Amino acid sequence: MDTSAALIVETQDTKTTCPYCGVGCGVIVKTQGEGSSRKIIQVVGDPDHPANYGKLCSKGSKLAETARPEVYQQVRADVPMMRMTRNAVESPTVEGSIHESNPVQPTTWDAALNHTADRFADIIKKHGPDSVAFYISGQLLTEDYYAFNKLAKGLIGTNNIDTNSRLCMSSAVSGYKRTLGADAPPCSYDDLSLAQCVFIAGSNMAYAHPVAYRRLEAARAANPKHKLIVVDPRNTDTAQMADLHLQIQPGTDVMLFNAMLNVMLSERLIDPMYISKYTEGFEAVAKGVQDYTPETAASICGVKAEDIITAARWFALGGEDEQPGENQPSPSKFTQPKPTLSLYCQGLNQATTGTDKNTALIALHLATGQIGKEGAGPFSLTGQPNAMGGREVGGMATLLPGHRELANPQHVQEVQAYWGVSSISNTPGATAVELFDRLEKGEIKAVWIACTNPAHSMPNSDKIQRALDKAEFVVVQDAYLTPITVQYADVLLPATTWAEKEGTVTNSERRISRVISAMPAWGQARNDWQIATQFAQLLEARLESRRNPGNAQGSMFAWTQPEQLFEEHRGLTAERDLDITGLSYAVLESQGPQQWPMPKGATQGKARLYEDGIFPTASGKAKFIWAEFIPVAEDADARFPWRLNTGRLRDHWHGSSRTGTFSDFFGHEPEPSLALNPKDFARLGLEAGDWVEVKSRRSTLWWRAKPDESVAMNQAYIPMHWGPEFTGGQASAGGVNAFTLEQFDPYSKQPELKHTALKVSKVQAPWECVVFVQATQWLSIWLGARKLFKEFDSAVCVPIGRTTGPEKPGLLFRAASSQAPGVDVLARLEKLFQLEPNTPNLLTYSDTRTGSFRRIRVEVVQVETEVDPSVDSSEDSAQIRLTGVMLAGSILSEGWLRSYFDQALDVTPVRSFLLSPNKQPSGAQVNVRKVVCNCVGVMEADIQKGIQARLAGRAGQSNVSDVENEILNDLKCNLGCGTQCGSCVPELKKMIKAEASKSAYKTHPILLM
Repeated sequence: MDTSAALIVETQDTKTTCPYCGVGCGVIVKTQGEGSSRKIIQVVGDPDHPANYGKLCSKGSKLAETARPEVYQQVRADVPMMRMTRNAVESPTVEGSIHESNPVQPTTWDAALNHTADRFADIIKKHGPDSVAFYISGQLLTEDYYAFNKLAKGLIGTNNIDTNSRLCMSSAVSGYKRTLGADAPPCSYDDLSLAQCVFIAGSNMAYAHPVAYRRLEAARAANPKHKLIVVDPRNTDTAQMADLHLQIQPGTDVMLFNAMLNVMLSERLIDPMYISKYTEGFEAVAKGVQDYTPETAASICGVKAEDIITAARWFALGGEDEQPGENQPSPSKFTQPKPTLSLYCQGLNQATTGTDKNTALIALHLATGQIGKEGAGPFSLTGQPNAMGGREVGGMATLLPGHRELANPQHVQEVQAYWGVSSISNTPGATAVELFDRLEKGEIKAVWIACTNPAHSMPNSDKIQRALDKAEFVVVQDAYLTPITVQYADVLLPATTWAEKEGTVTNSERRISRVISAMPAWGQARNDWQIATQFAQLLEARLESRRNPGNAQGSMFAWTQPEQLFEEHRGLTAERDLDITGLSYAVLESQGPQQWPMPKGATQGKARLYEDGIFPTASGKAKFIWAEFIPVAEDADARFPWRLNTGRLRDHWHGSSRTGTFSDFFGHEPEPSLALNPKDFARLGLEAGDWVEVKSRRSTLWWRAKPDESVAMNQAYIPMHWGPEFTGGQASAGGVNAFTLEQFDPYSKQPELKHTALKVSKVQAPWECVVFVQATQWLSIWLGARKLFKEFDSAVCVPIGRTTGPEKPGLLFRAASSQAPGVDVLARLEKLFQLEPNTPNLLTYSDTRTGSFRRIRVEVVQVETEVDPSVDSSEDSAQIRLTGVMLAGSILSEGWLRSYFDQALDVTPVRSFLLSPNKQPSGAQVNVRKVVCNCVGVMEADIQKGIQARLAGRAGQSNVSDVENEILNDLKCNLGCGTQCGSCVPELKKMIKAEASKSAYKTHPILLM
């Protein structure tokens, strides 16, 4: 027997679903080990899942890296924690105000849940059911949602249960319900390849839904006649692929859509048969759009009238280039137009007129008959993995299970009977903004927050943090310790997360997928439905029974497996529009994910709705809803002349609770910044990296500015992911949502997170500081760094480095102030980042008079070097490398020091300059390391060199498309970028064009694009 042979460890494969966006990709989780030692070694796309067919984006492809034990050990909530009492706080601040001197302490599950049940029961008995509230999440599984909803509405008797889906999808829901009669996206992902014209409004699909975007790219490549229209105030990667980009002013979507309908009416591009037979209310809308001429819309939207006309024609005819003028197209051509599919997301939804934007867009589909057929229809793109599943079980303040409404007495009676309770309140609960407003006012005393981070994601986030501070009792149920909301918890309940959970989710195309655990729960974490169930059973004993006396006694929450919750939920969908009585765990596991409706007896779900022209409305007809153009809630003016637009980054997701724990994801956009158009940048006298004061009517904070050609003039852009976990200051807890406003849509109650009026002005920062260090335990240091934000006018802390290659993971801390902070603050910084004067291998310089100092930590590394290339021999040589840098006062040397730090270069040749304040000593190397392809780790500089070399050899070619495609293929073959998830492909194409536009290639035919 050969005992020297390595043991082969068996790998186990588990099919489950990605936890990120609403595309709902299937993944295969590969694990090794048994029991508590079982760990994830790789995650790949599931080739059998109909949402992605094996494709994954940059985030999904790195799921294994975000679940590493060395990461979880630092950031996961693994034991229950609580504080028994709160200390009195006379003047709470926005950062760290809840009782840092009285932190939560580890406890047992029994103690935590019993204490929570006692507090909730006491508050309910004293102040009534509506004195408590639940704020939950579209990241919960359907079974989790169902448990919480029954707990709130069935046991406690309050409808104060809302979800962060209110912030992303509620306007799309209201739009569907007001026009088509039900919260039911009528399309399928297959329609991406079947559409002849695609109309994208308010979505940077290339970043927000990359895998679906890949399908759109493939459809365009296969069909030269395909037309793509993109409506977006920014010239995003998605917009740059468009045949027509309507770069409208923020919030003018309704004006644009009404003008397009005006064109369709004047050029007789509507479908009168469809309108007459299958819709109602058209006359009022037709009359309303008479004043919305293309010329009027052009002056308000900021686009050309002829482009509006073109968009209307393409939309109505499925991309056909006909210009009918006075002559109507032949009946055969119009009665069989090519299909048009619209795709939309937060740009339409996150507005006080979000529902109007949705209904005005849907009116275009109804007027042209572009619905209920292959490749056509209004298709809302869901931001979260299970926002739809939450609505299916009624987990919002105005809903009941099975798409029932609180305002419908029959619906209320049906759920009462099914649950066996004496009553269900028909008073709508507090929606997201209302919930925290009532919490601040003291009307709601206790709040339970599960799997979401409102102190980051809600508008006017400083106010949210004040509300949490004032609350009598706050329960936070989360898998992570890093979200800013966690610091406000009186009780912290550790929950399982992706790869540990069991249940189901529903994606954007109404497709239900199984979620199956691939590894055991971390620490003492429990499933979300289990936590809600165990608490409910305890609360039942403390409250007077609300059971219907005619029903059997016993707990309303006697579930022991998630399948039991699914079965109970399934029963409430019978004969409803979302009927899934033909579905079960067994069906999902044997036949794969299924779309609803799938009633009993059906062999598969329904891919496309309304093909028969019958809609779930009282009349059976779809409704035209007139939407008058109303400007944004907070328009720009003389005091606040800038328009802030918020959006997404390619490699992050929402509050970055997961993606923020993986340093590689910061390679593409390394730190928080405010993006401005280059012309505005020059007008303000800015250079890249300068600090600007950003002020809204709610908050003021300094941000570093950068030029960005995708941003229109007089507008600004900040990604939604940069919350108080990453940036803050003395005047504000920080984050982009400190600026945003609370006003919300009257129908959907969704706040206007997409647009805010700002004042932007350059500030001179007399004192700056930057720290970058290697740190194995960088995540725990990050938590400590956040407590220092309030010591500066502005501060930033983000992960840096990569898990592979020369860049070791670590942290970047940056701060600026109008004056140098106290010596004690600097001492805390030094201690936190292990750069204290007595640290081994530390070079120091200090000037206490000016507040300037420099700390350079180095290490001596033995490396193997070749002595003679012609001889196969080598020897060890010593190199000096940077492991930590701290600069304060003057930070001019940051650039070249950071270059040596990132690339692990030997600083021996420049060691005499390490403490020098010089911007770039003679002979020092500076190479900015921006990652373009995260999957393979390909840097921007390497891609630029590759493009330049290949452009030089193709100057004589005349086919522009061939030139771009050949260079792109060369980059893929030689560097590997764009070969994995494909998320970087739009940027690669943009870089090819940018390099071609430089002076050396001015005659190159690629410029004709």
